[in-house]
Amino acid sequence: QVRVEESGGGLVQPGGSLRLSCAASGSIFMIYAMGWYRQAPGKSRELVAVAPTVGNTHYADSVKGRFTISRDNAKNTVYLQMNNLKPEDTAVYYCNISAPSSPLGYWGQGTQVTVSS
Repeated sequence: QVRVEESGGGLVQPGGSLRLSCAASGSIFMIYAMGWYRQAPGKSRELVAVAPTVGNTHYADSVKGRFTISRDNAKNTVYLQMNNLKPEDTAVYYCNISAPSSPLGYWGQGTQVTVSS
């Protein structure tokens, strides 16, 4: 059984910063990639950033230059540093762990990020 747990969401003013964390635990022996997705009210879930175990990181155009994804492989943890946040970044952010043992990946429960003055 694999558990994925996010933390770090909250309310922040425009221009502010937040750091999200996601830790995977349990029976997970190989990871293809660790990534962040988000879903705003009334919209589909979209990719924000992904960090493959092999290969380059990838960012959505809307967050390039503002968000940074990083991994601590020893801890099976992925982070998302979000700077210069905008109201349109408001969404529930989900962590996804891509692994051979789950074709659709393992998902966390989501963490709310609200950017508002």
